[in-house]
Amino acid sequence: MPNPDFASSDFYGLVARLDELIAVRPGGRDGFASRGRVKTQQNGGYRSPFKGRGMEFDEVRAYQPGDDIRTIDWRVTARTGRTHTKLFQEERERPVLILMDARSFMRFGTRDTFKSVLAAKAAAVLAWTSMDGGDRVGGVVLSPTGAHAFPPQRARSRVLGFVRAVAEATQDGFGREPMAGSEPPLAEAIGRLRLVSRPGTLVFIVSDFHDFDAAAARELNRLSLHAHVTNVFIYDALEAHTPAHGAYPVSDGSAVAMLDADSEAVRAAYARRFAARRHMVAALARQRGMGFVPIRTGEDPADLLHPERLARRPKGASA
Repeated sequence: MPNPDFASSDFYGLVARLDELIAVRPGGRDGFASRGRVKTQQNGGYRSPFKGRGMEFDEVRAYQPGDDIRTIDWRVTARTGRTHTKLFQEERERPVLILMDARSFMRFGTRDTFKSVLAAKAAAVLAWTSMDGGDRVGGVVLSPTGAHAFPPQRARSRVLGFVRAVAEATQDGFGREPMAGSEPPLAEAIGRLRLVSRPGTLVFIVSDFHDFDAAAARELNRLSLHAHVTNVFIYDALEAHTPAHGAYPVSDGSAVAMLDADSEAVRAAYARRFAARRHMVAALARQRGMGFVPIRTGEDPADLLHPERLARRPKGASA
């Protein structure tokens, strides 16, 4: 079988091309927070949709009334007999890790693009914005055939390599059934992020979370203990709302199946599965202080950069 010509307009919305992901690079942004170095014991004095930056140790001084007791240096205190506290210096650059999901369940969409293409564009927007702000960009790219890790880098060529891998992931195995057991689970990918992230790392998980199970929840909970996590929940309108009665053809670009919406049992189960998955992710995000940003196929991925959207925290089970 010859390789498909993904540059053809016939594949628009089904796969992401590198030129498309370069074109979504926002202009006029300086990263996700203000620049500069600030000596502080607490978070910086700027407002940002994302909590603080990574903090590096600077010096120790005598404790003063009002200092945060959590920063007390107990070793120096014990050695000198006087209470001392640590001062930290806010880093000018920090790692930004992006987990982008382009596995087979993401290859669905009824508005403009597949979920995998929207995820690719969202990941590219985040990567370019991070690079333009002077931060180092890396992450994990999931495709139907595997997971590829990229260490955080600031060089444009390295970020471009990450974006290229994101585009290729949407094309990987296109039109073919994935081999049983070949797709990496979300829990494993989050675990890989957890092992390479350090305090202050910004983490974006861009996925439909279709296999968000107890193992994935545990890994996400552990990751949130030291990283600032935003869950970008990708979905399609047809998933969020039970379709009207009728039979609907559903295709992954090759095979075609029929969705029977005449059955009340099918309609109820369909709506229940999506609501339960969204509730699980939103509830954990609320409990752990993580970001939760739902974005639907047909929406502009650049909307991720709107402060009111990025600052959103789930307020309840239906957030």
